[in-house]
Amino acid sequence: MTQPASPPVIPEKWVICPRCGGQSLYATSNAFRPFCSERCKKIDFGAWASEQFAMPLPIEPDPGSPDVTLQ
Repeated sequence: MTQPASPPVIPEKWVICPRCGGQSLYATSNAFRPFCSERCKKIDFGAWASEQFAMPLPIEPDPGSPDVTLQ
């Protein structure tokens, strides 16, 4: 009689929570990964939703100013 193959053992991977800097388990058992908790995930999502992570637009030259190039 053949034994069914056991699933491979996946080592735990710990990462730094991008919100609080604490330890966070990066595994399917952590529903909030890469965050350590639901609180950190919601705080980060709120910052994203309020555009705190937006990249600044490049500054356009004023159309009335003379063209100046630096050398």
